[in-house]
Amino acid sequence: MYLFAHRFYFITNVPKNLRSFRTTCYSLMNLKEVTKKLNEFAPLRLAEKWDNVGLLVEPTPPHTVKSILLTNDLTDRVVQEAIAKRVNMVISYHPPIFVPLKRVTCGTFKERIIVKMIENRIAVHSPHTAFDAVNNGVNDWLASGLGSGKVEPLEYSKHQVSCSYKLLTNVSSNQKQDQVARLQETLKETDGVERVEIELLTRPCGTVENELSLHCSTTGLVNALQTMTSLLPEAVGKTEVVPLAQAPLLGTGQGRLCTLDSPIILSELISRIKSHLSLKHIRLAAAHFTGLQFDDSLRSPVKTIALCAGSGASVLRDKKADVYLTGEMSHHEVLDAVSRGIHVILCEHSNTERGFLSEFKSKLEVLLENKVDVLVSSLDADPLVVL
Repeated sequence: MYLFAHRFYFITNVPKNLRSFRTTCYSLMNLKEVTKKLNEFAPLRLAEKWDNVGLLVEPTPPHTVKSILLTNDLTDRVVQEAIAKRVNMVISYHPPIFVPLKRVTCGTFKERIIVKMIENRIAVHSPHTAFDAVNNGVNDWLASGLGSGKVEPLEYSKHQVSCSYKLLTNVSSNQKQDQVARLQETLKETDGVERVEIELLTRPCGTVENELSLHCSTTGLVNALQTMTSLLPEAVGKTEVVPLAQAPLLGTGQGRLCTLDSPIILSELISRIKSHLSLKHIRLAAAHFTGLQFDDSLRSPVKTIALCAGSGASVLRDKKADVYLTGEMSHHEVLDAVSRGIHVILCEHSNTERGFLSEFKSKLEVLLENKVDVLVSSLDADPLVVL
C-alpha cells in the first residue's frame, strides 16, 4: 500500500511542464503546408509520367497534422497501426491508389484501406518515383552502401520548359519600321508565344536585316505563323523553326550508375549490400557461371554497378555495368543481362526501398522544423520471406 501510494505521489507531483512534454514539444501544421514542404524535397514533376504521386487522400479541410507515419506499403496492418497511433497523415512510398477506383467499398484490399483512412481522417501522400529521382533520395541511399566512388543517374530528369520551339526569321531593314514594331507587339500578345525579340544584324555582304526571334509552344508556333502571314507575309518564307531540347537536371533522375574508386570482388560487394540492407540473403545470377566454378564468379572484379530500387529492369536495360542491382527482375530479363556478362543481384522489391525511410525521417523532421512527430512504421515489411 505504501509502495502504491509512493508511486502515485511521484506521478502526480511531476512538474506539469515535464508531464506534458510529449504533447507540447510538437505543434500543429496545416496539411497543405506539409505537402508543400514534401514537394520542396522531392518535386512531383520528377516522378515518372505513368506514376500516381502526391496527395491521394485528403480529409475535409482544414486538416492539421501533428504526427506522420512513414511506410513503404500501406497494408491493412499499417492502417491499423496508423489508427492505433492516432497519426493525422501517412506518407506511403508506394501509392495505395495506382489504377483508377470505380467504387470505394470494403470489398477489396485497396478500397478497404482508403475507406478506413477517410473514416479516421488520415491524409495519405505518396512520393514514389519522385523519391527515386531526387538527389539524396531512395536510389542515392541504395548507392551509399556500395563504397566510395562516383554516382550519377542512369536516366536524367529534365528541366520543365514552357516553350518547345524557337522561331527565327529575317526582315529586311527596308521594311517599314512601324510594320515590324506592330508585328513584334502583336506576337507578344499571341497565345503560346514568349520572349519576342528583334535584333538589327549586318550581314557580311553589307546588307542590314532585322532578326526576329521568339520562343513558343506548339500552339504558339501555329499562332505566330498565322500572325506573320497576316501582318508580314514575306517574312514567313524566311522562317526557321528550331526544336528546343530540355536540359538535364544534374544529379537527378531514375536509377544510378556507381563507379567505385577501387575495384572490389563480387563477394565483397554482396557483403556490403547485405550489411546496408540488413539482409541475410540475396539472389545472385552470376555471369559466365558454368555450374562448376561458382567461387570463380564470386572472385570476379567489380568496378561499376547500375542500380534501381524496386523493379528496375526497364531502367537498367541495355546499360553497361559489371553488376545490376535491383529488387526484382523477370526470369528472361535476368537471362538477357547474364548473357551480356553482367552479374545480377536481386534483393526483393521493397527491401531496396524501405531502409530509406529511417534516413528520410531525420530529413523530414528538419524540413518540418520539428513541429510534427515523425514515426516509421514498425509493421511495414516485405511480404516475401526466405524459409
